[in-house]
Amino acid sequence: MSTEKKFNVKEIENPDFLKDLSTKELNELCSDIRQFLLESVSKTGGHLSSNLGAVELTVAMHKVFNSPTDKLIWDVGHQAYTHKILTGRAHRFDTLRQFKGLSGFPDPSESEHDAFISGHSSTSISAAVGMAYARDYNEDDYEVVSVIGDGSLTGGLAYEALNHIGNVKKKLIVILNDNEMSISPNVGFMSTLFTTFRRQDAYVNTERQLRKALGTENFIGRAIVRMKANLKQMFLSELQPYEAMGFKYFGPINGHNMNDLVRSLEYAKKVDKPIIIHVKTMKGKGYVPAEKDTDGSWHGVTPFELNASDDHTEIAEETQVSWSKHICSGLVELTNNNNRVAVITPAMIHGSVLYEYLAAYPERLIDVGIAEAHAVTMAAGMASRGMKPFVSIYSSFLQRAYDQIQHDVCLPNLNVVLGIDRAGITGADGKTHQGIYDIAMLRPFPNMTIMMPRNADEAFNMLHTAYRINGPVAIRYPRGNVEKVCPKYAEWQEIPVGKWDILKNGDDLVVISVGPVLDDLLKLADDLAQEKGLNIGVVNARYIKPLDVEVLNRIAAADVPVLVYEEASLISGLGSAVIEYYNQTNKQANVTRMGVPDKAIGHGDVPTVLDSLALSVNDVKKKILQLVGEGHE
Repeated sequence: MSTEKKFNVKEIENPDFLKDLSTKELNELCSDIRQFLLESVSKTGGHLSSNLGAVELTVAMHKVFNSPTDKLIWDVGHQAYTHKILTGRAHRFDTLRQFKGLSGFPDPSESEHDAFISGHSSTSISAAVGMAYARDYNEDDYEVVSVIGDGSLTGGLAYEALNHIGNVKKKLIVILNDNEMSISPNVGFMSTLFTTFRRQDAYVNTERQLRKALGTENFIGRAIVRMKANLKQMFLSELQPYEAMGFKYFGPINGHNMNDLVRSLEYAKKVDKPIIIHVKTMKGKGYVPAEKDTDGSWHGVTPFELNASDDHTEIAEETQVSWSKHICSGLVELTNNNNRVAVITPAMIHGSVLYEYLAAYPERLIDVGIAEAHAVTMAAGMASRGMKPFVSIYSSFLQRAYDQIQHDVCLPNLNVVLGIDRAGITGADGKTHQGIYDIAMLRPFPNMTIMMPRNADEAFNMLHTAYRINGPVAIRYPRGNVEKVCPKYAEWQEIPVGKWDILKNGDDLVVISVGPVLDDLLKLADDLAQEKGLNIGVVNARYIKPLDVEVLNRIAAADVPVLVYEEASLISGLGSAVIEYYNQTNKQANVTRMGVPDKAIGHGDVPTVLDSLALSVNDVKKKILQLVGEGHE
């Protein structure tokens, strides 16, 4: 900020003060905000590169527009940290993405300045269209502004909205923040189009020179308006899809030049039709390692030592790798032995750690951009012709392809394997990213098989099994690390469909669960045997669908209490499936469920979130002691 004014970023209460700042002071403010972001995010972790790149744009927006009266809608929200700072939340940045702290995304429940929740991509223009309709119906007077990254324009929802608003001509402003990269390098026609836009220096320079020389206040000057249209036709004839859709297009402009930004946004306010302002920014601006990033390593970061290294990598213990990387290693080995396998990802090569597969089989790793629905139906098309596609996708993003999974994969019973990454409580990204609904979503679909591995070896065995099942398969795996195991295909074993693994027999109570938590539950069972003399059984329900009815029948016949524990939605989860089975077969069983309740789950580290939901291992212990009776207290 201006040294004369001596502003402190943490003392900002609202953006009103920007109206009185000069361009020099605005630029100084941007420098201070950028430094604050670096110092803060290096301590807490968070989305770094995208926010560094959007500083000037955000400051200019808040200078020109009047939040919260004007509605500023951020697509994804990866770029909204400066917005949070300018709307009085800088003093809370030491709690960013921590339990009950500041959200990493815009959230209307957090601030009136957050016009719309923004955790997933490609939604902002649709939301803006809705707000524009509401404004006009209610005869209100405010601006509606959508800020969308070029990566988000690979999502079909954005084009549905563009198509609609361009037809009805509602007044709204779409700011395209073009930084040439989302999490992974952008793909597809639009990426190529933006690259071409950026190269149109001849058009931009010629227009600027004519405007400066002639002005617009005389006959010759007025002719420049017509001349401008001719220039566009000459230089950009194939590059104006937005004007063909009914939008006025303006740009590209330098997204780090405050004068250009403010002037362009003021101009956009005067346009009485939908307008797209194309802004060119540099992702990671102001921090050299992030500026040089080409693979998304600096997109979302854990805490790091500022300026200590040009590389930011999460280094796990030598004996462990991330679950995502482990699955990728298995896919490489699988493809080595099956030339019909291919991997599809919706712009998550980095997020799902698919680099090993990219190096081994670049022609078989298909990045479709942020287009989950397309990824699934494309996989269905491949499977219909005998291929073996694996769709690598986050649990929370899988929801965006709900119809395609049911209609295009399950109904025709195609062998598409869904690799559901980040299944369970994911932590810092919070309510928009918790992977707790995929079981409830997939379980009702006909022909669907759902699995979740307990450990590294079982994950490889599930990959092996998935392509021997005649139909769709979902393999869930969590965020976090797993024991590093070399993927030797010859040692992989097929898991009989619907067969659970009884890890420990017990006649006092049986715990049924899935995933890595089973190791903690086994230890708990051993502890309770020593402390209370209890004989607690533990069952690995590695098939969530279909159920192992033989095991369930034996448990019912033994009249043993059952506790189903799952890090997923209680509604229509594994516990619901167990109760439904007993109900349908008229078998008597005492079933208790522990899982995620029917509410939005906020951000925070995983142990803290589980503890807040009474889903920690200690909570399981308390529940077991409650169920087996006071005699064991």
